[in-house]
Amino acid sequence: MKDRPTKRYVIYSRKSKFTGKGESIENQIELCRQYIAAHYSQEEADAALVYEDEGFSGGNLERPQFKKMMKDSQETPFAAIVVYRLDRISRNIGDFAKLIEDLGKRKIDFISIREQFDTSSPMGRAMMYIASVFSQLERETIAERIRDNMHELAKTGRWLGGTTPTGYESESITSVTVDGKTRKACKLKIIPDEIDLVKRIFDKFLETQSLTQTDAFLLQGKYRTKRGKAFTRFAIRGILTNPVYMIADEAAYEYLTEKGVELFSDRSDFDGRHGIMAYNRTLQQPGKANQEKPMEEWIVSVGKHEGVIPGAMWISVQKLLELNKSKSYRKPRSNVALLSGLLVCGRCGDYMRPKLTSRTNASGEPIYTYMCAMKERSRGHVCDMKNANGNTLDTKVVDFLIKLGKNSEEMARQITMTKKIIQGNREGCDAQIAKIKSQIEEKESGIKSLVLSLSKAAGSNTEQYIIQQVDELHEEIEVLKKRLQELESITQKHQLSDIEFDIIRQLLSSFGENLVDYSVEQKRAAIRTFVKRIVWDGENAHIYLFNDDGDCEYPEPTDDWDGGDSKSPSGEDSK
Repeated sequence: MKDRPTKRYVIYSRKSKFTGKGESIENQIELCRQYIAAHYSQEEADAALVYEDEGFSGGNLERPQFKKMMKDSQETPFAAIVVYRLDRISRNIGDFAKLIEDLGKRKIDFISIREQFDTSSPMGRAMMYIASVFSQLERETIAERIRDNMHELAKTGRWLGGTTPTGYESESITSVTVDGKTRKACKLKIIPDEIDLVKRIFDKFLETQSLTQTDAFLLQGKYRTKRGKAFTRFAIRGILTNPVYMIADEAAYEYLTEKGVELFSDRSDFDGRHGIMAYNRTLQQPGKANQEKPMEEWIVSVGKHEGVIPGAMWISVQKLLELNKSKSYRKPRSNVALLSGLLVCGRCGDYMRPKLTSRTNASGEPIYTYMCAMKERSRGHVCDMKNANGNTLDTKVVDFLIKLGKNSEEMARQITMTKKIIQGNREGCDAQIAKIKSQIEEKESGIKSLVLSLSKAAGSNTEQYIIQQVDELHEEIEVLKKRLQELESITQKHQLSDIEFDIIRQLLSSFGENLVDYSVEQKRAAIRTFVKRIVWDGENAHIYLFNDDGDCEYPEPTDDWDGGDSKSPSGEDSK
């Protein structure tokens, strides 16, 4: 009798938060292995493939290891996918039903050991669908509870916490309920200097009807955000669209009603003095920027704070912003610049952007210059770096790379120099890493000694002192471990092997062979293979290769090698 062939089982585990407690990833995997061993064989349990996602929600299937598992299942004949609990896969009945249907077509069973469901049987499939319905019901119930809580909070007009908007700070207020209990809540309180700046931003935008000109005004005046940084168009727009500044007056009531928002204040509450509180305004997703929801999904009430922008004025700003969307910047169709995203200003560190003109050169190519983005935004008040002749600079950089690739002796010298610098940086990091590891070992040894002496000091006056010392050493070790992690991350950036340098050399040497046939996009991609950064100082361009940190400047070719003229373009009017 032949032995039963070994089947390939798959274990999938998921946990929405990084933690070692409760149903951790490790616990889920071990329980699944035990299940496979008990119901099939130890050999199949040991051979089971494991896919694990930690820090991901079960709200959808957008998880890296889950997607890899499903891709692998197309190529490998899995016997079954085993999970500890049903909701480890998904809490969405639509996603789950599609998954079960897909697996069923390919004869892959699905097993959930907590609910004891097994799709290899008709009853198991039926019960699986029923359980998934309850999982989604629970999810939707939680979402409904959250919205109900928002409705109740909206009635109070309270500030819920978090980073306060520019112009306000959070103020704690205390109230006593009818049953004598004391309740604490928060409301927004005006910061005079900041709120004056907010009013100035609204006035300037209405005056210029332009985010760009408002941005330039703030940069020229050296105004700073709440966090002490220079304003950006994004930050300005965030202030202009925030309803917290709008005074709750008749115009505000009519506008919000017209937009279909959920209003939790009566018309009489729009007293022309207080501001607006809008809840459920943004969609917050882990790892993604917050997105503003449509106004009909907002939950709005009159707040406890003082409004500063009249309703009609705030509404006018929103209409202008909508109108300006159609005038937003679009990338020129004929943009042939090669160094966008690589060229930075040597004075302020901002990127230099290509600016096309309506003129063409003798070859019929459009003439363009590179201008510092900060210079353009501030109208030359914050940075006045000289523009670079784009056509000349692009040509010089390409010619430099081609000539460097053709001269094997010079290229070998420069690459060797770069390798030495990178190796030196790494050796410096390695020395620090060794020192920190030694310090960690020393402090861990100190903790062990203190723990041994703690048993002898039990009940004495020194017990609390020893415990305090242990805690302090633990904190110091955590700081050292964080620094160790940073240094190890840095050394990984410098791990260019001899083979990798040789590949770079070969690519560089063949760079110019087919350059004539390259499209603009291909030329850009080729340059980015070698160039990490180019710094323009107003006279010369300094090219940095191989090293992400930009510590290794690639020297310009000397006059005594077959590279010809080594001078960089001197400015936008250079020939």
